[in-house]
Amino acid sequence: MAVIRQLPDRLVNQIAAGEVIENPAAAVKELVENSIDAGATRIAVHLTQSGKSRLVIEDNGIGMDAHSLELCLMRHATSKLQDDDLLAIYSLGFRGEALPSIASVSRITIHSRARGANDGWSIECHAGDIVGVKPSSQKEGTRIEVRDLFYATPARLKFLKSDRAELMQVKDIINRLAMAYPEIEFIVTHDDKKILQYHACDALDRIAAIMGREFKSSSMPVMANAEGIEFSGFASLPTFHKGNAKSQYLFVNKRPVRDRLLMGVLKGAYADVLAGANYPLVALFINLPQDHVDVNVHPTKAEVRFKNPQTIRNLMFHGIQSAIREHGRESASLLPQQESRFVGYGGGRGGSFPRRPVSSSTAPSVNYTFPESAFQPHSRVAEQPVYPSANNGQNTCTDIAEDQPSYPLGSALAQFHENYILAQTHDGIVLVDQHAAHERLVYERMKEALREKGIKRQILLVPEVVTLSIDTADLLTEQKDLLQEAGMVIERFGEDAIIVREIPAILADRMNIKDMVNALADEVEDIGTVAGLGEKINHLLATISCHGSVRSGRRLNAGEMNALLRQMEDTPLSGQCNHGRPTMIRLSLDDIERLFKRQ
Repeated sequence: MAVIRQLPDRLVNQIAAGEVIENPAAAVKELVENSIDAGATRIAVHLTQSGKSRLVIEDNGIGMDAHSLELCLMRHATSKLQDDDLLAIYSLGFRGEALPSIASVSRITIHSRARGANDGWSIECHAGDIVGVKPSSQKEGTRIEVRDLFYATPARLKFLKSDRAELMQVKDIINRLAMAYPEIEFIVTHDDKKILQYHACDALDRIAAIMGREFKSSSMPVMANAEGIEFSGFASLPTFHKGNAKSQYLFVNKRPVRDRLLMGVLKGAYADVLAGANYPLVALFINLPQDHVDVNVHPTKAEVRFKNPQTIRNLMFHGIQSAIREHGRESASLLPQQESRFVGYGGGRGGSFPRRPVSSSTAPSVNYTFPESAFQPHSRVAEQPVYPSANNGQNTCTDIAEDQPSYPLGSALAQFHENYILAQTHDGIVLVDQHAAHERLVYERMKEALREKGIKRQILLVPEVVTLSIDTADLLTEQKDLLQEAGMVIERFGEDAIIVREIPAILADRMNIKDMVNALADEVEDIGTVAGLGEKINHLLATISCHGSVRSGRRLNAGEMNALLRQMEDTPLSGQCNHGRPTMIRLSLDDIERLFKRQ
């Protein structure tokens, strides 16, 4: 029979190192966070072999005296908890595990000099064996050198990735911390070659330095607050996206996090303007009282737990949605090998121009408006002209008269390749994808009708019983009111099942009830609420609007083209179609002249 015994401190530290220090990037993260907590304004990271053989962290923070230097290698010794309240954490680190954990699996040397002190000090530790403190010529601040990481636990070395992969993880860590602290200068060198340098600057410039200049010109500010919680940052326009989530940076009280709740809310906020395979680029910050969030739920502090997750969810969702609606008439892209921005006409950022309302006294004599049938599902608008052709089937329209009023999207000049509309504005041209644009118009009209009349429900002749685990059934039953608003009526059916009595009428012939319930149950378990049913309905409306809109290859006359432009000016989110593609691209005269080398 095994006898319980107390593990030696050295082995305890090595076990802790396995939890906290997974790779060189994790060691860099812990040490750089210590430098930030020490009030540094300049932090330099020097790596050899991606940090496997050597990594050095230098800062100009407050430094340490001889006594503190000796204590810093002791397990659970920290300067970051002023009392014993683990919910009152005002720093990035607080456990007091990082340095002793690193020291237990490597050779570490620390040089430090307290701010205002005359003398510096150093200390060494080899695989947990501490060498006494001695004088050092260190300038104010701290320099930590870690050599032969994991040499004391060689088994872990076998699980490290290639130098390139490990270096990419280090750069990702630095990028996240640099984004949260734009007032600090960060420098990273690898094998004596500088690979990153971020000078102190404002928040948007730092974000642009990390995410690219395109993000600065193709993003929108996001801001919301409620109950002492502030939500702010920048998010990309729906038409500026990527095929993965690597450029989604989320912070809670300046702490980089990867939180499933927040990622789920972000996906839901863009669901109406971005296809599921695409991801927005974001740098979003949540600041809230320390006692409203628990950061002590994960060894590397990558995940957090909120006291009121529903408040956070609503604040973030509505903040992003408000920004999307405000900037919904903008679209973003770049000229090939140029820095000019393609934009819509709203929002007033990055070269776009404000909308100009046209009074009835200056409106043209002909009121170009698509008939109501053009906005109905599966309409046959694509098969016959809305107006008789004024130019005998030709695609070119008459020239713009000098006294014609100026519209935000200008007046149509021509249609080319039977899909794109060319319009002239007061300072450039606008290109419009007629199918994508009309698809958004139809979709928004259908959603508006749905909101006004509500979601019609259809009673099932034979209610569907879906078996779930007891816990899952409990979670889903708690959401029954939200489900009813979305058109689905459920009731508890025994301990481990629910019964579905009504479903949204629009999904009646297109919905596998069992699969939908299981998908909603998975969503509740992941993010704590159900949004999938509403997304399913919107996805169906988007599909219907796609098939019911003006098709590519349809010739339009002048009246039809101008009617489409005017409807776009009055429709929210008209800068992108339902799949996140731009509906319009604007080129200013400056852009055009740059293309022709006139500037």
